[in-house]
Amino acid sequence: MSENEQKKPGYAEIASHFRKLIADGTLAPGDEMPSMRDVCEQFGVAITTANRAFRILKEEGLTVVRPGRTTLVADQPRAVSTAAARLKRIARTGRPYGHKETSINHTAQLRSLVDPILASHLNVELHDEVVLRTRTFVANGKRTVFAVSAIHVRALGQVPELLSPEPFDRFWQEIYTARTKRPVTKSPERRSARLAYDYELEALGVDVEPGTPVPVLVLVNAFSDENGPLEVWEDVYAPGLWQVDTE
Repeated sequence: MSENEQKKPGYAEIASHFRKLIADGTLAPGDEMPSMRDVCEQFGVAITTANRAFRILKEEGLTVVRPGRTTLVADQPRAVSTAAARLKRIARTGRPYGHKETSINHTAQLRSLVDPILASHLNVELHDEVVLRTRTFVANGKRTVFAVSAIHVRALGQVPELLSPEPFDRFWQEIYTARTKRPVTKSPERRSARLAYDYELEALGVDVEPGTPVPVLVLVNAFSDENGPLEVWEDVYAPGLWQVDTE
């Protein structure tokens, strides 16, 4: 292969391309997928490669084939993006929400941190004061994720807007980096399961008697700059949902 000859993408790369478009909402449920001929022309590949990529998307439940062999984006009422996937979508598109998604019940306040896991990730002592920001994500009219951000108080010196409950028009860490010139890095996403707290079930609209044990999936993302831990982002998923990443 010459230096000027561009390597053609494989079927996995083509599937990943359309997987991201579906996750971003660029291709929404019910939308028609490009024809095989268009995919072959777009990526410069053979029909067998395009067909294999589409078969992967169908096996993953992302697309369905209708009579006449038309391929449509499938409805996925129980699929919710992971926090890491959400951040990737924001970086790619600038859009904070996916298809038919929004967030409600935003709060922001200085609080004593009582969660030992968050305190450990943020490298502070239990009951130290931190900025706590919460919100509940809603997709297709259903509450899906209760998100808590515990942010080190040193960030307030550069981004005092953190104490306003209003959502930012971009990821707040971008503002922090622009003002401090300090890049922020993210640790690998951590996943675990535990029993939900009553206030989390209330935020997610799960109607059970107080104290009822309800297992939930929890995803934790930690962020740091050169001065140490800066933010811990914990997502608690409503029962019965499954998580989707776009990698």
